[in-house]
Amino acid sequence: MKTVITNGTVLTPYRTIKNGSVVIEAGKITGVHAGPVDVPDATVIDAGGQYIAPGFIDIHVHGGGGHDFMDGTEEAFLAIAKTHARYGTTALVPTTLTAEKEDLLHTLAIYERANRNNTEGAAFLGIHLEGPYFALSQRGAQDPRYIRNPDPAEYEEILAHSSSITRWSAAPELAGAIPFGRRLREKGILAAIAHTDAVYDDVAEAFENGYSLVTHLYSAMSGVTRKQAFRYAGVIESAYLLDLDVEIIGDGIHLPAPLLKLVYKIKGPDRTALITDAMRGAAMPEGESILGSLKNGLNVIIEDGVAKLPDRSSFAGSVATFDRLVRNMVTMADVPLPDAVRMASTTPARIMGVGQQKGALAAGKDADIILFDDSIHVSLTMVGGRVVFRENPDAKEY
Repeated sequence: MKTVITNGTVLTPYRTIKNGSVVIEAGKITGVHAGPVDVPDATVIDAGGQYIAPGFIDIHVHGGGGHDFMDGTEEAFLAIAKTHARYGTTALVPTTLTAEKEDLLHTLAIYERANRNNTEGAAFLGIHLEGPYFALSQRGAQDPRYIRNPDPAEYEEILAHSSSITRWSAAPELAGAIPFGRRLREKGILAAIAHTDAVYDDVAEAFENGYSLVTHLYSAMSGVTRKQAFRYAGVIESAYLLDLDVEIIGDGIHLPAPLLKLVYKIKGPDRTALITDAMRGAAMPEGESILGSLKNGLNVIIEDGVAKLPDRSSFAGSVATFDRLVRNMVTMADVPLPDAVRMASTTPARIMGVGQQKGALAAGKDADIILFDDSIHVSLTMVGGRVVFRENPDAKEY
């Protein structure tokens, strides 16, 4: 099958092509052109003057549409993938919460089955284990019952159980966290710093031993710390000083506009990935909800566009969809649209090691493509050349 998307503004990582066209064949992009292009026997999709952009890549997401990956069902995995595709996500990394080992093993097994049957939503890029190796003092909404230090016997069993783990977040100051980071690097798994009270020396050592990403910068981590009158740089300052990649929850609530601007100014679009960190309440009405598994998750309340603990003492995850992140970076943080899209596509693709296949509109890459208007309202999502969401099923094709 050949498809041409035409009559739109094409966003490549470094160019904006007015009245451009993208040609697709066998699930791959075969050409990006200025102006219309004639491809015999191709289906033509008229973008109607909208933006033609690479699909968004969410490297940290827990759920959406009333489901959570910790529900432990194939139905939940597929429903979440389908929910986020409606808002422009074409690839995502299902993320766990701190849990018992048996629950993590079960989630990994379900992922592998769901991955084989995922044909109607955003593609999966492997599992992100968020925890359980965290600092209790920075647990946020993570369940304290399951937080512990890295145990080689445990993590070796988990690593042997599944080849689907693509990233793992941990606190680098914990006993055993440095050899754990080296082990992940040996396995080709992205090690990330998260839920941590580390200071600069801890972070620098972690960086030297495999940790390359800071999970949801500013959330559940140390800033400048004072010990016996002396000040120490925390994880936030370390992330700025070192060549670490960072991810940020761009919902406009976890990080207000000044911090969004600061991250963009210092780290830039090539070191910053947008993430939703969305829980099951994404794309759902406000009200009571559950963070994590329906079996043993935490009760939360969704209000003011975010999930909170019932006593409102802490946020309990985002309910953002990816279109909201890009819109916020443009309207709240004054980021140029091409840079905001890069933070949503090219940069997360590189961080996850799939930049050769995904993250940009260029010949040879997967045809993961979206259409959206000036308000970042998504009208069409294509994954691997297959349309998985179309706002108007009667949109013009010829």
